[in-house]
Amino acid sequence: MLVLTQGDPAGIGPEITQKAWLATRHSGPAFVFLGAPELVQNALPIQIVQTPAQAAEVFAHALPVIPLNLATPAIPGTPDSHNAPSVIESIAQAVGLVQSGQASAVVTNPISKEVVQKTGFAHPGHTSYLAELCGVPGQDVMMLAGPSLRVVPVTVHVALRKAITQLKPALIYKTARTVHRALQRDFALAAPRIAVAGLNPHAGENGLMGTEEHDIIIPALKTLQAEGLHITGPYPPDTLFTPQARARYDVALCMYHDQGLIPLKTLDMAEGVNVTLGLPIIRTSPDHGTAFDIAGRNVAEPTSLLAALRLAATLVENRKNAQ
Repeated sequence: MLVLTQGDPAGIGPEITQKAWLATRHSGPAFVFLGAPELVQNALPIQIVQTPAQAAEVFAHALPVIPLNLATPAIPGTPDSHNAPSVIESIAQAVGLVQSGQASAVVTNPISKEVVQKTGFAHPGHTSYLAELCGVPGQDVMMLAGPSLRVVPVTVHVALRKAITQLKPALIYKTARTVHRALQRDFALAAPRIAVAGLNPHAGENGLMGTEEHDIIIPALKTLQAEGLHITGPYPPDTLFTPQARARYDVALCMYHDQGLIPLKTLDMAEGVNVTLGLPIIRTSPDHGTAFDIAGRNVAEPTSLLAALRLAATLVENRKNAQ
């Protein structure tokens, strides 16, 4: 049984949750919604439950809900920081359910970083908070996975100028090792192939367009190759994502956020999934935000959430088989 967090109650999370249940109630994967019941109870049958085990019994005929309270009624499209505590509590409870063995994985609905940070939330988003809850701060790695491509940014939610400063061999080591282990254990790839993008145009072109490849990336790759990782590069970023190139690797390790997420979202926006690697639990989420601009209009597509639910179930099974 998967546990799906509430997300921001003013966003599209409640709507895509309902649509996801309608799409999976007979075929699975089964999930329990951990959030305020009033967000989902007007459009379809729900059943208040206290545990994921109870949720499994009712999933086929009602959306199971482990209830949380909102501080103020949610208005679609109008985020309210008064409800931030319920957003955060949903994440914390969901992680606790997986850690205790009552649920198999966490799937998170979108949150607004701005809304939760107004209340003193000290994290830039979901992933570092999840790592803290799991007792592995700093070990989280973000992967975006779709039918056509998997990408992992080495530097993530920082300004481009800061990303270049952060890029060090140690960060490449940590990220690549985490990705390698996750692809083996959770994605069932015995010998994962990691392709590395250069930072500069043409991967620096032998120092003519930048020296980071020569000074930082290549030495890191040599160390990782000596450890037995199938990791190659650095490749020119402008050719790394062609169909021919993608056939030669299982994941692209990118040097900064947009270098990886632009091609991923161009190719697989509808079915892209955010996967947090490096955690003792499995966590996926849709590859989109709260979409306040369309919340409450019944036009939000649940495709990415469905992909996140299905991938979470697959990763659970793969990890179980690996163990």
